[in-house]
Amino acid sequence: MSDLREPAPYDALLLLSFGGPEGPEDVVPFLANVTRGRGIPEERLKEVGKHYFLFGGVSPINGQNRALLDALRKDFADHGLDLPVYWGNRNWAPYLTDTLREMAGDGRRRIAVLATSAYASYSGCRQYRENLAESLAVLEAEGLPVPRVDKLRHYFNHPGFVEPMVDGVIASLAGLPENVRAGAHLAFTTHSIPTSAADSSGPAEAHGDGGAYVAEHLDVARVIVEAVRERTGVEYPWQLVYQSRSGAPHIPWLEPDICDHLELLHSDGVPAVVMAPIGFVSDHMEVLYDLDTEATAKAAELGLPVRRSATVGADPRFAAAVRELVLERAAAEQGRGPQRCALGALGPSHDLCPAGCCPARTARPAAAGADSPYA
Repeated sequence: MSDLREPAPYDALLLLSFGGPEGPEDVVPFLANVTRGRGIPEERLKEVGKHYFLFGGVSPINGQNRALLDALRKDFADHGLDLPVYWGNRNWAPYLTDTLREMAGDGRRRIAVLATSAYASYSGCRQYRENLAESLAVLEAEGLPVPRVDKLRHYFNHPGFVEPMVDGVIASLAGLPENVRAGAHLAFTTHSIPTSAADSSGPAEAHGDGGAYVAEHLDVARVIVEAVRERTGVEYPWQLVYQSRSGAPHIPWLEPDICDHLELLHSDGVPAVVMAPIGFVSDHMEVLYDLDTEATAKAAELGLPVRRSATVGADPRFAAAVRELVLERAAAEQGRGPQRCALGALGPSHDLCPAGCCPARTARPAAAGADSPYA
């Protein structure tokens, strides 16, 4: 980490997230935004939205982003970092375009961007970059100043992201009945994506079987397992598994699914499982429904004790990690050689996404990369 507390050239940080409904009347319009261009009828959207209706039509993600905003602002103030923090979403208010319009009006001209996705993939990185380019094009068409945006590097292996997850796994193990704890297995979960998207994730040199997406998750899982072993004296068996599949049945997606995995572990005589959602920054709908509701119900049906470990959320260590990432990138932009914090075998990710990184099926302009039209 750089010792500097001067974030120049950056004059703001943008928290960029997915967004979610905040009431029953928001669910269908929100899903229409998410699926825009696919021609999905309203009745189908109502069916897809049943998970949200189980929770009063409210996704927890917006509340969790507000908590993260508070944590970031507190950390920045406590450490003398004078950098305003804004928030914009892809699919619900506050919308990204509106936020960038506000930032331009406030005189912000060089913006560091933190996306609430820690890993490389089209949906977790390039799609956010495409959204940034779309919004900047709107500002340009409106005759407004177009700020430069720089997306902070992937933080999947930053200590401030990993260490809270280690604590969560250890706390979940401690919460298991004592007579099954020693034989527990760890199921590290993340969002399933099409295998074709996984294989093409990351820079071109990372493309292949699972690409950077799978490699990064496996690296984090290994770091957590080793940290748990050091602190408990037990090396727990583990596997990376997937959840929240949403695609057509004929398209191959990453497997195994968490519920199928629980059935297999139970049939093998495994006495207990800790589900660790390492692929998610906070406890949003995929965690609340797919793990806390669906997978937990499957475990109860099997008579298999399970615990679900915490996501990072607004942990102060994560807020500190964001501060370090901003200062690290600022130092690099100043021509200095910052120390880049990273655990595991893969090392720190790139600052600038190269051309061909996490490609889309249809090429679209993407900001904050080597191929950005807004450099």
